[in-house]
Amino acid sequence: MRDNDPNAKSQLKTLIDQSIHIIREATAELEQPALLFSGGKDSTVLAYLARQAFWPTPIPFPALHVDTGHNFPETLEFRDKLLADFGMRLIVVSMPEMIEDGRLAEEPGAASRNRLQGQALVDTVAEHGFDGLFGGARRDEEKARAKERIFSVREEFGQWDPRDQRPELWELYNTRLGSGQSLRIFPLSNWTEADIWRYIEQRNIELPSLYYAHQRHVFERAGMLFAEGPFLPAAEGEQIRELQVRFRTVGDMTCTGAIESTAGTPAQVMEELAVSRLSERGASRADDKFAESAMEERKQEGYF
Repeated sequence: MRDNDPNAKSQLKTLIDQSIHIIREATAELEQPALLFSGGKDSTVLAYLARQAFWPTPIPFPALHVDTGHNFPETLEFRDKLLADFGMRLIVVSMPEMIEDGRLAEEPGAASRNRLQGQALVDTVAEHGFDGLFGGARRDEEKARAKERIFSVREEFGQWDPRDQRPELWELYNTRLGSGQSLRIFPLSNWTEADIWRYIEQRNIELPSLYYAHQRHVFERAGMLFAEGPFLPAAEGEQIRELQVRFRTVGDMTCTGAIESTAGTPAQVMEELAVSRLSERGASRADDKFAESAMEERKQEGYF
């Protein structure tokens, strides 16, 4: 963001103020909220906004991470450091443990565990009694997320019905919950990927190194570049190359693709975004790119 761009600064300030209002409103109305935190750029910005909302007092709710067991090591290291610096309690939902003890059933031969995240999250909400979860989803990411309200009701079994959405006129939010219901709250709904990076630049926010250009061994599959590693090895005939890449989004290693890039700063990332013709998830997430209805189906089953 250029220092002499008053329109961009004004827009970002409006978004920040809206998000802080949403965080405070939800916290005042709910008894047991938590913040979904993966260590990615959106959940990091959400954590910073929560700190702004309650400064100088501590953030009054824990962070929750649904760990597939297939995460980038850099992300987990960053997650632990940031939350320790913020003084936030971290609750880790270990999907490998849930699979091992039979609480989750992994499909034979399935590389990605993303489809199981919904059930893991629903079970965790019930176990801890959470009545609201803050999430870093944005409407510009994917069309199913564009259907979501800022305060989105989940039914008794964690299900989301896109046809049963509450009106949100004049920033008035309905937090009333029936028996067994809970809320997902999305304070970043109106932000774009570029807005996220403007905030990161403005606040000089540290991110996992994955978001900036670095050398990595990758291989191409179905038109996407994947990091070579133990969770997703290259198949026969797939050539491993060392390229300069970065990741636009950071999730499960088995379905998160890289892009070739030279961007090493937030400003350089925003320059790349300005000329990109691909959406963030369309360019970087195989589970969304190759299954048109995947996100909506996962959300209906309890996904973020």
